Amino acid sequence: MSNRLVAAALAAALGFLAGCGPAGKVKEETIEVKQNSSLEQAKQLLTNYSKGQPVGSEATSFNGIVDEVRKADPTRADILAKGFAELQKPKANTKAIATDTLKQLEPRPNG
Repeated sequence: MSNRLVAAALAAALGFLAGCGPAGKVKEETIEVKQNSSLEQAKQLLTNYSKGQPVGSEATSFNGIVDEVRKADPTRADILAKGFAELQKPKANTKAIATDTLKQLEPRPNG
């Protein structure tokens, strides 16, 4: 039985090494990652909550997101701060709070 175990381990090791490809030939590829603005990140979180996703560990990033948004748009940062604070309250109506906060973040028509 132990010979089978050794043979299986050896086969697995050879299979792993075979997938490494030829030595010295590394294909380099540059992948452009689109930077997500803090406001867009906040909107994505709020959209997820409005669809029923519960608030999770990402709540630890709420203050950082608000701080980044504040640099460009203090008014929207205040809206976000209030919405994020409401979302973290026990038994909060996550869907309603997120939906309302998203509406408040929309640009206001001039006039």
